[in-house]
Amino acid sequence: MKAISRREVLELTAIALGSLATSSGIHAAPAKSPRKKVAAVVTVYFPRSHADVILGKILDGWEQTGGPGPALELVAVYVDQFPRDDLARETCAKHNVPIVPTIREALTLGGKELAVDGVLSIGEHGDYPLNEIGQQMYPRRRFWEEITQTFADCGRSVPVFNDKHLGPVWQDARWMYDRSKELKFPMMAGSSMPVGYRLPDPELPWNCDVEAAVGIGYDGLEIYGFHALEFYQTIVERRRGAERGVRNVRCLTGSAVWEALDNGTVSKAAFDAAYAATPKEGNPDPRQDPKAALFLFEYLDGLTGAVFMLNTVVGTSTALKLRDNPVPIVTAFDERTTPRHPHFAYLLKAFERMVYTGQPAYPVERTLLTSGILDRALHSHAMKGKLIETPELAIAYQPVDYPHAPHPDLMVDPRG
Repeated sequence: MKAISRREVLELTAIALGSLATSSGIHAAPAKSPRKKVAAVVTVYFPRSHADVILGKILDGWEQTGGPGPALELVAVYVDQFPRDDLARETCAKHNVPIVPTIREALTLGGKELAVDGVLSIGEHGDYPLNEIGQQMYPRRRFWEEITQTFADCGRSVPVFNDKHLGPVWQDARWMYDRSKELKFPMMAGSSMPVGYRLPDPELPWNCDVEAAVGIGYDGLEIYGFHALEFYQTIVERRRGAERGVRNVRCLTGSAVWEALDNGTVSKAAFDAAYAATPKEGNPDPRQDPKAALFLFEYLDGLTGAVFMLNTVVGTSTALKLRDNPVPIVTAFDERTTPRHPHFAYLLKAFERMVYTGQPAYPVERTLLTSGILDRALHSHAMKGKLIETPELAIAYQPVDYPHAPHPDLMVDPRG
């Protein structure tokens, strides 16, 4: 996959989908243009769930206030669970979108042929069990099986986006990826982290010589561990010669976390820069965190991957230490919540672009690799830090320079 510049992507999007912009900086097609039809397959749809902040932008505009939105029409929704605070029934009724009893019906609208131009599979949130290593068993593979079986039966496929990581079990993640290759349809996956806002937002060099890289995340090892790893991978894949995959993975806890920092296994300069940039309350000492963990992994090109999971922070960051440069480059995910978690608008924009162009906005192999690192790290954690060799994670891909959300002071509001 050939790398393209941020400017080229924006120009292509503007040409394909029009030039109307909102205050979020998101482009939409002119109202007279026909909108592509999409179906959604979701676990659950309640206020501020992933289904809400993704589908709500199709139904009610980028800011979910009734203004301009993507050039997509939501034509059917399959919902797996209906909790007490369900929003699906009310919202879909308001917009005359049918909630259908099966995934096949969502994709065919009850007919015998595929009736949509794209599919959103949102397997996040809901009442699903944890397995023995702490993975929440969302039905992402089941959704994928039913979506792709419908494609096979209809003899035609369309682009599909899978929200967050694949699997979450590695064997399922790999199966989902292989199934998309078998049926030859465009596939994307992941969260809003790669395309969201960053603060600080430095110009990250392309094909740079990375000496060390440290990421920081917070909260649960799986749910937010994926966010931390994906944000990290989005940054480190910019290094020279990337990406070829990962040789081994382990998860350290207790004193072993800080021993890796003190003995030079992990760059202290990169850690200090990342920690300083990560949102936190006050200035807590991370070494006093009894639940601190470190995902430590070795890339095939020799770079040491290091992502700390800490409870003394409330955000996600990554720092790069370049060769011959004593000052690390650092960036943090800027998780703003208004209007209606705007970083999801940029995620939806990437899906919209795939539906219109037939090409993924960025490689799904990034998500596959990240999903595999997380799965193996959780297994290592369950085995008290055992090093796990990962020949299955020799996943090579060509990164692309796809843009992330601009910082507000860099945007021009076309409304004046």
